[in-house]
Amino acid sequence: MSQRAVTPRPTTRAAKAAFVAETLAALYPTTTVPLDHEDPYTLLVAVLLSAQCTDKKVNEITPLLFAKARTPQQMVKLSVEQIQDIIRPCGLSPMKSKGIHGLSRIILEEHGGQVPADMAALERMPGVGHKTASVVMAQAFGVPAFPVDTHIHRLAWRWTLSTGKSVEQTEADLKKLFPEDTWNELHIRIIYFGREHCPAKAHDPLKCPICSVIGRRELFK
Repeated sequence: MSQRAVTPRPTTRAAKAAFVAETLAALYPTTTVPLDHEDPYTLLVAVLLSAQCTDKKVNEITPLLFAKARTPQQMVKLSVEQIQDIIRPCGLSPMKSKGIHGLSRIILEEHGGQVPADMAALERMPGVGHKTASVVMAQAFGVPAFPVDTHIHRLAWRWTLSTGKSVEQTEADLKKLFPEDTWNELHIRIIYFGREHCPAKAHDPLKCPICSVIGRRELFK
């Protein structure tokens, strides 16, 4: 007696992920990086500056920095102190200025003056962590990546898409839930949504386009 094939029902987490992706795509049909940049190098510098700093502030400071030096060739001609004086409003300026100067030198000495489209090479640069490297790979080179910042880490937990206590675990969980060809747009959509609809404080889940639905157990069994 033959048995009829049964299509497995999606798990609760997978169903929630599908709803999140559909909602975000409707809200943000087009995605743009919130950091002003012109090429992979200026994006790399801008993302480095954004650590513990708002994108708005970074976008106010980078024109001042890039007016002095917008290529690695020009940047290494500035001293670390000169870079620090310009980027001071972004915070963590001693570390960031050393990182910008150091990575510019490495790009010149090891990569022919071009930002490498290589995750490992980027992560070896001073001041460049996994998240920064992931943003550059995704947005400058179109390589699928899922950079997880505080917004994404917080919302993945709030939406029960991940129980990760670290951004690394959250990234791994989200990569399993969402198709790879959606990662680059999706991570930007989540960031925008977190800022506009789902803040960390003073959040009303009943008014949130995602939280108001995703918390209804009868819809996600």
